[in-house]
Amino acid sequence: MAFKEDGVIESDLESGVGKELYDYQKKALHRIFDRLAARKENFNLLFQLPTGGGKTVIFSEIARRYIQQTGKKVMILTHRIELSAQTSRMLDVFTVKNKVITSEVKDLDDQDDFDCFVAMVETLNNRLNDEAFEMKDIGLVIIDEAHYNSFGKLLKFFDESTILGVTATPLSSNVTLPMNENYDELIVGESIQSLVDMNYLARAKTFAYDLNLTSLNIGINGDYTVRSSDELYTDHTMQSRLLGAYQDHAEGKKTLIFNNGINTSLYVYDTFQKAGYDIRHLDNKNTAAERRDILQWFKETPNAILTSVGILTTGFDEPTVESIILNRATRSLTLYFQMIGRGSRILGNKREFSVIDLGNNVARFGLWEAFVNWEHVFKNPELHLNAIRSDEEIQREFKYKMPPELRERFKNSEIIDFNIADEYDRLVKLGERPKAVIDLSVDQHVKICVENAEDLWDAKELAGLLGDEIEYRARKYSHCLASTTKNYVSWLQDEYKRKLNVRLIQEYTLVNN
Repeated sequence: MAFKEDGVIESDLESGVGKELYDYQKKALHRIFDRLAARKENFNLLFQLPTGGGKTVIFSEIARRYIQQTGKKVMILTHRIELSAQTSRMLDVFTVKNKVITSEVKDLDDQDDFDCFVAMVETLNNRLNDEAFEMKDIGLVIIDEAHYNSFGKLLKFFDESTILGVTATPLSSNVTLPMNENYDELIVGESIQSLVDMNYLARAKTFAYDLNLTSLNIGINGDYTVRSSDELYTDHTMQSRLLGAYQDHAEGKKTLIFNNGINTSLYVYDTFQKAGYDIRHLDNKNTAAERRDILQWFKETPNAILTSVGILTTGFDEPTVESIILNRATRSLTLYFQMIGRGSRILGNKREFSVIDLGNNVARFGLWEAFVNWEHVFKNPELHLNAIRSDEEIQREFKYKMPPELRERFKNSEIIDFNIADEYDRLVKLGERPKAVIDLSVDQHVKICVENAEDLWDAKELAGLLGDEIEYRARKYSHCLASTTKNYVSWLQDEYKRKLNVRLIQEYTLVNN
């Protein structure tokens, strides 16, 4: 194919054709065209760029440039009808004559009138297999959201075409179909941190909560099952934790809540509505009209809260989102980045957004903006998947740190830490009963409550704020015992709180006497 070396020319971009690209996007265009020009025939190239980096803008300019240089046509494949429509609109901006092939399109008698076609993978596959029409003179096939890997079934129809896949995460959604089997090479674009530093993406302020997720089950797709997630996240304690996290870090901000199950999302809707917040629920059972109305409401309402299930992870771009809540756990790195990416768009004075993690996802994958070696992930997907930390490992390695706003409530105490594991080992070596460590821990909590309270009621209020730390210490103690049940840990937490309450009453009774 007749690609020009160094194919993108800045003067063309400045001539009013399409829209002006950012420098990093121009750099990506140069690299892509250089590789395609160098490899010539039968070459499948994969390009990675973070969510919000402008992949659609880049491949729309690629389509325009390719058509101009070669005279051949371009096919762009998506996995959702909304993405097809968005892509078509962007191609219009770049003055690329395009046609969207929907399920209503039964033939292509007019294909000579267009230079580019946009289609959902399944729709095009059905048409080509039914021999309803034949695509002519397609030189370049661009695969949007290529990590879904569903386009493999179409390769036989485009064996003479060059394939360009684009994705934010070059890791296949199907573990049995690694991306390195379909693509010859990966080009890695700018990192999230780089785009943040250059003010192209908003900076994430992350709040991660430690949770016991050992009750979650992993399904055949490698991620947590909806059933086990619903059982955990519809629990009153988890709903209270979610509401408290929102009130602490996102209240008054436009917030998007991601859940793993419809039941969970409906519970979230009910919890927030009863608390007096303006919230809507959205899932794939909503009609197209209902979805449009809900998303329009979300766009126009400053402090809106939208709780959803899966449907908004791709093809949804609402720059006014100020807070993302992951009210679910996932083992999918792709889904992790997709969810957080919904809040990363820059808009007006918005240069920061909040991420509230209620699924140990940060502990599992690292911070959203942390470096990821995508070349390694692309070439060694099995090593990456096997390296994902288990929930048991996360639980054992987690170290509780009192949040700054809570630490302020205990400012009269110089020392607030207590190491359960170290005290357990010390007592065992001394021949003391292991459970004495719980008594010592309670004593320490009594001490810091009394040091920062004016009376018993004040002390009890402070004790009530220690729930997360008490839960953490109870789990740490259970880890020391090596073999305990979930019911035992739950009982231990309740017993701990009862002892703390009794000890506070005793402390103030002694003082008054």
